[in-house]
This record gives sequence, structure tokens and C-alpha cells, in this order.
Amino acid sequence: MPNITMLLRTFLLLLLLAMPCGLRAQDAAVAPAEATKTDSLKETLGYLASDQLKGRGIGSAGLEEASQFVAKQFESMGLRTNLVNGTPFQEFDVNVSSEMGPKDKNLLKLVSGEDTKTLKLGKDFTPLAVGGSKVFDAPLVFMGYGISAEKLEYDEYADIDVKGKVVVILRKEPQQGNPHSVFDGTRASQHALFSRKISNAYQNGAAAVILINDAPGLVEIRGHVKAAFETAVADLVKRQQAYADQEMHSPEEIEAYMGDVTRLSKKIAEYGDQLEQGLDELIPLTGAGAESSRPSFPVMFAKRSVFEPLIEKQFGKSLSDIEISIDHTLKPVVGPLGDWKAVGETDIVRETATIRNVIGMIEAPNATSDEVIVIGAHYDHLGMGGSGSLAPLTHEIHNGADDNASGTTALLEVARRLSAKKNELRHRVLMIAFTGEEEGLLGSAHYVKEPVIPIDKTLMMFNMDMVGRLDENKLIAMGSGTAEMFEPMLDRLNETHKFELTKDPGGFGPSDHSSFYAKQMPVLALFTGTHNDYHRPSDDADKINYEGMSRIIDYAIDILLAIDKADDKPMYVAVESKQPEMRGGSRPYFGSIPDFTVVGKGYGIQGSSPGSPAAEAGITGGDILIDLGGNRIGGLEDFDAALRKFKAGDKVEVIVLRDGKEVKLTVTLAPPR
Repeated sequence: MPNITMLLRTFLLLLLLAMPCGLRAQDAAVAPAEATKTDSLKETLGYLASDQLKGRGIGSAGLEEASQFVAKQFESMGLRTNLVNGTPFQEFDVNVSSEMGPKDKNLLKLVSGEDTKTLKLGKDFTPLAVGGSKVFDAPLVFMGYGISAEKLEYDEYADIDVKGKVVVILRKEPQQGNPHSVFDGTRASQHALFSRKISNAYQNGAAAVILINDAPGLVEIRGHVKAAFETAVADLVKRQQAYADQEMHSPEEIEAYMGDVTRLSKKIAEYGDQLEQGLDELIPLTGAGAESSRPSFPVMFAKRSVFEPLIEKQFGKSLSDIEISIDHTLKPVVGPLGDWKAVGETDIVRETATIRNVIGMIEAPNATSDEVIVIGAHYDHLGMGGSGSLAPLTHEIHNGADDNASGTTALLEVARRLSAKKNELRHRVLMIAFTGEEEGLLGSAHYVKEPVIPIDKTLMMFNMDMVGRLDENKLIAMGSGTAEMFEPMLDRLNETHKFELTKDPGGFGPSDHSSFYAKQMPVLALFTGTHNDYHRPSDDADKINYEGMSRIIDYAIDILLAIDKADDKPMYVAVESKQPEMRGGSRPYFGSIPDFTVVGKGYGIQGSSPGSPAAEAGITGGDILIDLGGNRIGGLEDFDAALRKFKAGDKVEVIVLRDGKEVKLTVTLAPPR
């Protein structure tokens, strides 16, 4: 089949050659301009998504370089870039890594009268980064699996007070591998998570947590190691037999044989040592996570073998027998470990980095309003991968071409084109390249807390996140219901652009516009959808649909100019919609939007969904929830775990910090959504 595009180009060239010279020169000037349109996008996006910037991860040199690039682009377009202390940079600090402090500040002893067992750091125990730094001296309590699941009629905290105690908790959960388990069959349920166990202990007032290995887990690991050991032995025997069957050997064959014997012997010795030692391994410092919302709550991991004698003496049977009993009866086995107490200290040193939003203003000399339109896109991504990657075992550059070099590139192009029309604008336009979006909307959350232009002087927010993979002409407009004028305007303008447009009315979504909607302002966000390369190293610039991206930018410009020129400004509409509160599941609906910038003080709240239980109870943005129904709340995980203890219809008293003062409110929980 002939190439239709090539035939069309040949036809146009012949047509141009047949025209008078004047017309040909005029039209020839148009064609390169259209080509330059996508060429410019390719150049900008290609740089932002290049290996040179190494994925623009938090705290990286690549992210810093990207911020400088965006700032220079704003400046070159004539934007005002001195709005933040004479600079375009709105800076704030975030945690980027956690390390163990000095050895003499990471100590653990078990003490009973005159008897003292000193645990060796790195051999018998290790502090965990999900915990914090503090000195402790408190009685030891064995808490089984540390599970509080009233709905499953299994609550190990029901009949014991652990306030001020150091709790010893097994990994995972009962009935592992049992398809009829009340938890989640053969899969681990939410109750097996480190975070849930730690949260349960914190909520019940524990002084510290010591986690230890469970028996089924050790049996499983032993099976893997035993199989590897047997394979290595079989390989060695086979190699030796093959060598013996050969009468003559060259020097090269001898050298190869000796190398194989040495390699296999080392494996056999390594696996044999592991089997002999029982595989009671410690997890590393960051094995349960790298961050903590409880900076003064110690969490440690210790060898099971250290606590087995204490548990057996107290309960009259081995720890393995206790686990088997729990599997069969689903009755908790918990209690104090005699008069033993844990004495020690943990010290976790956290490295912070200064990151920054990049801000530029398009001044409008003929503005008829003192309000601004905010246009945003985040420029950070995942760096070399890590917890946010959907390829978590890889350590490769995640270039984030679509997420969100595409949105940042679109932001710069929109800034260039609106700046060229500044004399026609009725409103000033504030361009913001946000940082820290991948870590929980950190940049936009920081901006709405410390806005350059007062929030009440912000007309609306327009966001672009992942606009580079237009497929089957499908475009999503989020926030279409957050102002009455938006949906008819989007439809009217789309008559020209002809996208297969999906309108999502809700203002809460997985990007920076959520931070603004939580402050009760209209928002719109364009989005081309997720794909198989999302949050993977394969999200590269060669997969971007530049022609589609150019069309989206044209549509964005038309939308923004229509809003700017409208006689009636967009008015906020409260849209009841499901927002990314925390984790999904069967817990009752509360309706709060988390503020991820609040660390170590409680569960920070950025706002409440309209008509939600939280909103009806009077919970507002800026509140910090510290207690939910008698459960102490130190952060997001505590809130999620506490909420699951209640059901729809329950009236639950909450305590929030508001302007530094405790305020008690009552929330009537709604059915799960």
C-alpha cells in the first residue's frame, strides 16, 4: 500500500512550485513554524527527561539543575521572577535519607534484677528508620503478632495495658498459607504490615517496639537456603566426577576446575553456615521503611533467639508452640515477660534537603482584576527509583518523560504563548513548577500554606500532569465540575480541538491541583492517562506523542484565555467525590485530605471533602488530628489503623490541634467508599 503521507507531501510540493513566487515565500514561512512547534517541545522535554538529570529525584543535583533551567526559561520569556525574596525559588526542607547515629547511642540491654543481657548492635539487634530517637527504660511485654482486628474478632491489645511498656512483636500474622484464614487466605493481609503493627503499639501507648522473626517465615527461608545448599553440593559432585572421568587435563582445564571447586565450596560453606545458625536474620535499618512520622518512638528489630528463652519461661511452652496454638485457636497469647525490662537508646539521623518550587509571574499591564490565575506542573520525578517505582527492584534512571517532563514542557510553552499576549490579558498569570509531587504533593501543599499571592486573590488553578501520551485521541479534564462554567466551556472549545474528552467533575486527584481544591478554589487539570511505562525506567522521551501534546497545549491556551476573558469569573463548587485520603479498603468514610508536610505532630489535614463526615464535624484545613476515638495519632498510618476499628454510623470523638490549641469534635462516620 503506498505511503499516503509521502504522496500528500509530494502533491503539496508540486503545488508550491506551481504558485507565484510571492505566495510560495509566504507559505514556506508557515511550514517551518509548524515544524518548530513540535521541535521546541522535543528539545525541552528531551532535556528534562535526559539521563543528564538522572530522573530529577528529591535532593538530587538533577532536580536542582532542572529548577535552574525552568527559572531561566521564565526569565527569558519576560516573566517576573523576583517574587520570593528577590528570586524565583520558594524553598523548603524535606527528609531524603535516614542513617543510624553513633554506636554508643544505639544500645539495647535486657535487665532482670542482677541479670543483664547486652545485645550486640548489628548482630543481635538493629534500630529501624521507621522509628525515632529516644532513651527508654521500661518493662517488656510479649504481644504476639501485635494485631488489633476487632472485626475479625482477634485483638491482642484487648485485655492488656501496654502503656509505657516495650512491646515484643512477631512478624507477619497467624494462619499463614491457610486458604481459610480469617485474615486474607494465603496472602498477607494489612495486619501483617510493619507499619500497622508499629501503629497499633503507638496508639496503645507503648514506649517502644521490638520486632522479631516468625517461625513460618524462618521455615520458608530455610527451605530456600536448603534447596540452594543441596544444588551446590550436587553441582560440586558432578563437576568432580566429570574431572575424574577425564584422564588428561591441560593447564587451562586444571585452572578452570580449581576455580569451579573454589566457587562451589564457598557457596556450600555459606549456605551451611546459614542453616546451622537458623537463619534468624536481622532486617537492615531501612528494611521496614526509610521515614517516620514518630520521631521520638523507638522501633528495633532483634533476633528471635534472644527472646525465645524469656517467652518459654514465662508461658511454659516454646515460641513455636505458641504460634501453632494461635493458628489453631485464634486466641491471643500475650503478657509481661516476667520482671524483664528493656533499657537502651536509639538514634536515627535524618538527612534533609532543600527543594524548591519555581515561580514566575506574567504581568498584565491592562489587567481589570487584582486576582491571578495559577498554572502549574510538577518537575520532579523518582530519580533512580525506590519506593515510588513500579519496578522497585531496579536501580535505574527513571527519566519521567511523561511524568512529568511533559507537563513541565507544556507549562513553559503555555508561559511563552501567554506572555506574548500579556497586553490582552485581564488577569495576571502565576506560573509554578512544583517540586516534591511524587513524595505527596509537597510543593503545592507548601505553596498553599505560604502563597506568593493570597489564596483569596487566586481566581483558579490549572494543572498539567502527564500530557504527553495522547492515545486514541482520549483526553481527561479533571475538576470539570469545580465551577459551573467549566463543563460547557470545555465542550464548546472542544468542538474545534475534537478530543475524545472525558470530564471528571471532582477536584481531588493524584496531582497538585488537589492542594488548591482543598482551599476551596476552582481547578482544572489535563491528563492523558496512565500507561505501562508509568513510574518505570521505560518512561522515556521517544514514547511521547509530540503532535498530541501540541494539540493539548493549544486546547489549554484556549481554555485559559476563555477563563481570563469571561465576564463571570469561575465560582467554586463543592463536588462530592472520592479523593485520595489514604488507603482504600473496608474502613468507614471520614473525608479528610492529608497534608503530607506535617511530620511528627499528628495527622495533618489539608482540607475536608464537601459533605463528608469530617466537613460536617467542622474539621478544616490546617487542623492536626492527634486522637481518634481514644487512639493516639502520630501520623497517616495511625489514622488509617484507628479508623478501621470503627464502623459506619459510629460517633467518634476526635481531638485536633488548631492554632496550637486542642479542639474536641465529634465525627459521625459514613459507609466505606
